[in-house]
Amino acid sequence: MRHLLFIALLALMLAPSAHAERLPHPDHVVVVIEENSGYSQIMNMRNSNSYIHALARRGVLFTQSYGVTHPSQPNYLALFSGSAQGVTRNSCPHTFDNDNLASSLLAGGFSFAGYSESLPAVGDLSCSSGAYQRKHNPVANWQGARLSAGINQRFSDFPKDFSKLPTVSFVIPNQDNDMHDGSFEAADEWLKTHIGPYVEWAMKHNSLLILTWDEDNFREDNRVVTILVGPMVKPGASAQRINHYNVLRTLLDFYGLPAPGESREAEAIKGVWKQR
Repeated sequence: MRHLLFIALLALMLAPSAHAERLPHPDHVVVVIEENSGYSQIMNMRNSNSYIHALARRGVLFTQSYGVTHPSQPNYLALFSGSAQGVTRNSCPHTFDNDNLASSLLAGGFSFAGYSESLPAVGDLSCSSGAYQRKHNPVANWQGARLSAGINQRFSDFPKDFSKLPTVSFVIPNQDNDMHDGSFEAADEWLKTHIGPYVEWAMKHNSLLILTWDEDNFREDNRVVTILVGPMVKPGASAQRINHYNVLRTLLDFYGLPAPGESREAEAIKGVWKQR
């Protein structure tokens, strides 16, 4: 009898809490990365009629989201691989062969693609071409070592039929449309035109948009905007402190995949998901 009681108590101790939050399992996630803007630059009242502000009202806005370093390139590497890979400058080229978001997804039976605006050709490894800059395209740095050229795609290859999207996509606007060289207004209109249709589709098809910035303008302790929009998100604001490693960990935890680098020690985003 005591033996049976012990087993029952042990089972209760090991069982997940009835109130434990479960992460969603999105059919598709599109991650769009913008450039070099602090939180207050983006979320000030002057921009309140923008598409970006509309996304913030529709989804969850993180008020304590941070880049991990400066300049741009190591932040992209951190978000993609859980490490800046020792890179401290916007230098090019680099080649890495360790684990990353794409390799983890592919090994787990899922899919990934990066869609870079103005990339000259699928699989192109140029350091720059017009408004395209490889420093913003982390996928290229693993191409040929861990990843095939086929996942390093042009934004013109972004499917019109969103059901054909890979499990996770990175979308990298060019420097005219990501606020690096162009204006807030230009980037906002680009998002409305090119990402807006996906958002409308995602709300009806268990899919998610993550809109984030790589780093701030060196004036806000690297505080940036991160917005999540999808049917699994509870609209509102969250003061949960997150960075690129938390975002990467969340993407991998959606699909039960191992986390590389510093994302192993980061917590997945919690408290913003609708529970079913």
